[in-house]
Amino acid sequence: MSKISVCIPTFNRASLLPLAIDSVFEQTHSDWELLVCDDGSVDATPELMSCYQDSRIHYIRHPQNVGKSNNMRSGFEAATGEYFIKFDDDDRLTPDYLLKTSQILDKNLQIDFVGTDHWVINSDNLRDQEATQINSQKWGRTNLAEGRVDNLLEVVFVKQSFQIGATLFRRSVLQELGFMRPNIQNCEDNDLLVRLALAGKQAYYLPERLMEYRFHPQQQGIDRAIPYLKDKLNYLKSFQFESENLETVRRSRIAETQLLLGLRLIEKGETETGRDLVLAGKSNSSLKAYSGMLLSFIPTIARKQAFELLRKART
Repeated sequence: MSKISVCIPTFNRASLLPLAIDSVFEQTHSDWELLVCDDGSVDATPELMSCYQDSRIHYIRHPQNVGKSNNMRSGFEAATGEYFIKFDDDDRLTPDYLLKTSQILDKNLQIDFVGTDHWVINSDNLRDQEATQINSQKWGRTNLAEGRVDNLLEVVFVKQSFQIGATLFRRSVLQELGFMRPNIQNCEDNDLLVRLALAGKQAYYLPERLMEYRFHPQQQGIDRAIPYLKDKLNYLKSFQFESENLETVRRSRIAETQLLLGLRLIEKGETETGRDLVLAGKSNSSLKAYSGMLLSFIPTIARKQAFELLRKART
């Protein structure tokens, strides 16, 4: 049994997956196993994985797509290590990641998981200093001190400072909570971190950039946005906090998500459902809500262009 289980879920990323795998081979901590769980890729991923003969690598291939969280769960269920990390197939660990984070868990038995900061890399696999700094500031990591996180629920829910791909967990703690919920395509990482905080688990923050996270050109396609917003709404509605401040944030984010989802559904032609959601979320932005309601009376065939013009007018 290896000390650390590393899981890389993948789907049609044969061109980038070797970079992620290589970053595991380059670790200064060598007591690891690697689980690559393939969500039914139809590219060259199976052929690529057949080239790896290292006994520490375990390739779990689903013959068809089973969904994001279900794919990750298959990797987790096959893991045997004391510690566990999952990172995406287009990202990379820096060479000292496993060593530095596992040392903290080794020395602090009361700590359940360790999160770090991370670099932002571009399409050329180069670190983007400016984007990295902006990203660290945006998610509150520049002001997060090293050590045990006292206000964990605020950090993972309000600020969203921890990134799952840059976090090493005790596997037993993840087993206790059931890891990722099944059948979730989006926000499964946010959901897990909030459940860990609510369960009273303890986190440690290490303010070093020990992982590289890839930014892709932002995709605004409606077919991608709608399922994401539906999952986000379900995630936000699955909790209720004792703190009124946290509840205020949660309700505000629900209203924002309802509004955005409603606008997208109106644009797609699901008018009645879209209107209901827009009205439910109008407290987030009355102007957006009223604009969306007006556009809902335009013939469906003309709505896409109307929404595009509205978005351009706001930029």
